[in-house]
Amino acid sequence: MASTTSGDVLPTGGGIFTSIPDLFFIPEFVFGGLVWTLVASTHVSPDHPLGWVMFVTIFCFVFTTLWFFLFLCGANQSSIWPALDTFYHFLAVVFYLSASVVLAYITVLKGWGININLGGNPVSASINGELLRIYRLDIAAVVMSYVATLLYFLHAIFSAIRWKRA
Repeated sequence: MASTTSGDVLPTGGGIFTSIPDLFFIPEFVFGGLVWTLVASTHVSPDHPLGWVMFVTIFCFVFTTLWFFLFLCGANQSSIWPALDTFYHFLAVVFYLSASVVLAYITVLKGWGININLGGNPVSASINGELLRIYRLDIAAVVMSYVATLLYFLHAIFSAIRWKRA
């Protein structure tokens, strides 16, 4: 793995592809993007909890992309960056964990045939046809969301270890 023995605080350029925790950037893009795509491809209902899921996925995708390019361009050489890296990834973990729990809860309700679209009043419906397709997409989104949470958690832990070494 690449080290930062040349006086650099964090790796830059191609070095981010050979160092832990920066190797987690690409899987975070992939799984976070999959959650975003899967949730967006279904009917986002109920609006309020799934709106939070959409906010988290878009927020983390955009900020991880920004973070990745800052690292790639070498703009991360100040001594504050290891702490900022750790803080951002722990924030992403908290956001993704909350979104994953909400998404799993809504998916379980859909699986039971409970639809809460009508002003918060639960309505039972059989799950078939289009509802079954949406339910399956939601299951995939839940799995991808928990994988993204795990990746952000690992990135945060390894960033914290790197920060304490610096």
